[in-house]
Amino acid sequence: MTEEPDFTLGIEEEYLLVDPDTGDLSPAPDGMMAACRSALGDRFSPEFLRCQVEVGTPVSPTIAEARGHLADLRRTVARIAGDYGLAPISASCHPFADWRDQHHTDKDRYHQLSRDMAAVSRRMLICGMHVHVGIPDRAMRIDLMNQLTYFLPHLLALSASSPFWLGGDTGLASYRTTVFAGMPRTGLPPHFASWEDFERPLQVLADLDVVEDGSKIWWDLRPSHGFPTLETRVCDASPRLADTITLAALIQATCRMLWRLSRQNQRWRQYDTLLIGENRWRAARYGMAEGIIDFGARRIIPFGQAIEDWLALIAPDANRLGSQPHVAQAREMVQGGGSAARQRVVLARAIAAGATRPEALREVVRSLVQEFREGL
Repeated sequence: MTEEPDFTLGIEEEYLLVDPDTGDLSPAPDGMMAACRSALGDRFSPEFLRCQVEVGTPVSPTIAEARGHLADLRRTVARIAGDYGLAPISASCHPFADWRDQHHTDKDRYHQLSRDMAAVSRRMLICGMHVHVGIPDRAMRIDLMNQLTYFLPHLLALSASSPFWLGGDTGLASYRTTVFAGMPRTGLPPHFASWEDFERPLQVLADLDVVEDGSKIWWDLRPSHGFPTLETRVCDASPRLADTITLAALIQATCRMLWRLSRQNQRWRQYDTLLIGENRWRAARYGMAEGIIDFGARRIIPFGQAIEDWLALIAPDANRLGSQPHVAQAREMVQGGGSAARQRVVLARAIAAGATRPEALREVVRSLVQEFREGL
């Protein structure tokens, strides 16, 4: 465990497809799916619902390279969707669509998921963003997972983009978290003493045919089943490319910071899941607006202060990884209030200008279409 991991990056994003004029969700035409697969190969795939697609970057040694790949993916999907009169958005919940009107993709794995999860799966009209960080040593992967869990609420608060559900304001910044909580094996990961400690209960479930493999473990953070990576899954989908890249850079630099502590015979203090869960709830409920608990200081601190403390911790690592400009963008994310707040502002302004609520919600979708294109 003395050799420095490569800390490579892979980013996965899920998008919803909408009619850019009405804002309504639309299933992907077969021709569009074929065109995307032809252009992007295995970097593109359908998702559970027919109105949803997924992209994934190749393994990237730097955040700059990951950004280039993701910009190309977004650009290509937007161009091809536009050829079919559609537009992608990257937000975790559609502002007004009804999940009961959606249909899942005609694939065996999705038929099986629908059978296994019943109505719970059919409500999964949600999108997320996943970040893989390359950590080849399995023992280190578990050790870093135990420590990185502390920062999951911070990442959720920064990324929260799902305030609306079925046309109503949920009062939450990330309603996606409550929808996804209906699935089994979700939420914060347990603490594991070793890789073997992690594999043992998974093997019990696999032997009982409850799960096929570790890919059916949907925690906020997990060792990836298919890759030698630590996969962070807590984030809402980010409408803006720049925000996705900032989140990925924060995750990468924090993994290196925790590894660096281990080289000095130090480690991040691990807190009870009850406490981390409280911060996770605050992030889902308030986003960045109401602060986060500093367990060491035993008080709630402004989220901006938490970000400054975090950036100071990872500064040597961001410099080493060449990601300092990207992690620093977290300050702008805090100042802007986040996607959930922006969506509420668009709704309020449209209503103040005389729009009906349905019309205003369509304006929210149009703003998400526009944000998707920023920086491309």
